[in-house]
Amino acid sequence: MEPPVAARRPVSTTHHGRTRVDDYEWLRAKEDPDVTAYLEAENAYAQERVAHLTDLRETIFGEIKARTRETDLSVPTRKRGYWYYARSFEGKEYGATCRVPVRRDDDWTPPRPDEDCVPDQPALPGEELVLDVNELAEGHDFFALGGSSVSPDSHLLAYSTDTTGDERFTVRVKDLRTGRLLDDEITGVLGGATWSRDSRELYYTTVDESWRADKIWRHRLGTGQADDELVHHERDGRFWVGVGRSRTDRFIMIAAASKTTAEFRYLDADAPGAGFQVFSPRQEGLEYGLEHAVLGGEDVFLVLHNHTGPDFELGVAPVAPTDPEGWRPLVPHDPTVRLEEVDAYAGHLVVNQRSEGLTQLRILELDTDATASGGVRDDYLVEFDQAIYTVGSGSNPSWDSPVVRLGYTSMTIPASIYDYDVRTRSLSLRRRTPVLGGYDPADYEEHRLWAAAEDGQRVPISLVCRVGAREDTGGGTAPVPLVLYGYGAYETSIDPYFSVARLSLLDRGAAFAIAHVRGGGELGRRWYDDGKLDRKPNTFTDFIACARHLVETGWTTPELTIAEGASAGGLLMGAISNLAPESFGGIVANVAFVDILTSMLDSSLPLTVPEYEEWGNPEADPAVFDLIASYAPYDNVAAVDYPPILAETSLHDTRVLYVEPAKWIARLRATATGRRDFLLKTEMSAGHGGVSGRYKAWRDRAFALAWMLDRMGLS
Repeated sequence: MEPPVAARRPVSTTHHGRTRVDDYEWLRAKEDPDVTAYLEAENAYAQERVAHLTDLRETIFGEIKARTRETDLSVPTRKRGYWYYARSFEGKEYGATCRVPVRRDDDWTPPRPDEDCVPDQPALPGEELVLDVNELAEGHDFFALGGSSVSPDSHLLAYSTDTTGDERFTVRVKDLRTGRLLDDEITGVLGGATWSRDSRELYYTTVDESWRADKIWRHRLGTGQADDELVHHERDGRFWVGVGRSRTDRFIMIAAASKTTAEFRYLDADAPGAGFQVFSPRQEGLEYGLEHAVLGGEDVFLVLHNHTGPDFELGVAPVAPTDPEGWRPLVPHDPTVRLEEVDAYAGHLVVNQRSEGLTQLRILELDTDATASGGVRDDYLVEFDQAIYTVGSGSNPSWDSPVVRLGYTSMTIPASIYDYDVRTRSLSLRRRTPVLGGYDPADYEEHRLWAAAEDGQRVPISLVCRVGAREDTGGGTAPVPLVLYGYGAYETSIDPYFSVARLSLLDRGAAFAIAHVRGGGELGRRWYDDGKLDRKPNTFTDFIACARHLVETGWTTPELTIAEGASAGGLLMGAISNLAPESFGGIVANVAFVDILTSMLDSSLPLTVPEYEEWGNPEADPAVFDLIASYAPYDNVAAVDYPPILAETSLHDTRVLYVEPAKWIARLRATATGRRDFLLKTEMSAGHGGVSGRYKAWRDRAFALAWMLDRMGLS
């Protein structure tokens, strides 16, 4: 079967005296029958090209399924008078949320559900069904739950749904006492909704024409959406807005933030007549977050900010509008520690931070004596035995909880839930995600390696493989097939994590590695700053340096190395395919941001204006135009022999439009020499996150894994 050939319909555009000719921009017309026909032809071609892998895909899907406890439930989380938990059921794509009443006010030990319970039986005595997602998803090809929130009085549930993948959600309200839906329906919402303290109002966010969250609304139960009050309208195109309620329930907070600047407004439920007040007016380059706490018997705001340094400081301010000069340091800025998040509770603070590329959980125990200096009695880290791991605070909605729920994982340890009791400083394992079939972490080994970048920077690599994977028959070592994953944008850290699906690679003799390249946040704010704007090329050269280091140190060979990335990581995949095609045996690019120059030149597209502070504005600045043009994957496709490429996208993706990978594959087919082995797989009923439903997601992952194994010679 011959690959589809996209028609050439050249369109010329000129910016700053530079003219670009684009033969495939016509693929942007999503409703055009010719575009649909082309995407469907690409899907048919992809299926034909991988037909020989059908049995392998089914085998991998079966492995994922067999290792997963399909009828399962989460560790219950206490919120006011109930313990809430999630249930999943064998044969069903989605799960359900349930709850049981708290028996004693002083009991913070979660009840242990019957893990062997059958789907149609309660997991705990007194179980109430809060939300059945399978019921909501019935009849829809795609379904996503945007958010769900129980009202402070525990009587009502606000939840939001999306049935197309475009991330425009509809909010409904369910009366948990009767199981009936209220008449309220709010459409066009981004994410979920936030309750007022009195459980009578909902706050929610909507987006503008370019899919930027720009408005916060207040809805009073029992009224129509047309009567909702516009609480805040953010007119600066660089800023997004969001709304939430403090853990103490006292404050509704509205955050407005760009990539480099933040501003908070707050509404005090104790003094609602004052309306929303600006805590500290936006200053260019000043980022901060706000949290309500009680220190030494005094109500205060905790301010996590970069006013005193790029890796952030935790300050204290009065509950009143306050300039940065009035923020008293509680945890001073430390250039070796990046403070990322703070959560306040009645007796302690929890700080998520990172140092030397690894995550840490920090506890600040509070002194309830109002005369205590500073209000902090002790400050320490929660310790773990492993050298390489990922830890972060989990779901802790209760202000008065003496226990910190935290999540823990590594490349070999499945996702684990611990409770840390601040009173006794004891750590209790509540659950480790079961991996059926006899999985033993001791059968696998993980490593932290360091590659030297072009400018001498040391770039960390996290790697996992089976014990002895490199041993050859002569007692020495031999290179192994390897998947190298990368992202490198938005200060998003890709920390070590466990994956059930990944075992289907490792158990066939492959290794998996993460290149923690610049543009991410693994090594603090400087790591991010060194991989954005005019330093963006560092992200690409770092990844190539990691790939070459793994070859030079005997871990693998170029032919056995498969590169993988998604979204902004898909941009990375496109860039390295142009810069070093000889370094990879295959590339998987998922929802790939490969036509970045076209997107950043069009301010009407989703996300473009807010992204100027990440990539620059090529429409306004010729130097930025030239910089992006120098690395944009689509613009730099050349007449060279590229490695095989699998590009995966979704028709209804609003973040990275399907047209970007579609155009990229079309140009690769028309321009490349040599193998010209390119596949485009488009989900016709999905969004940025891909298909919905766990079984569909497993099959989707099995498709990519089978393709990788085939490239590695392990199929």
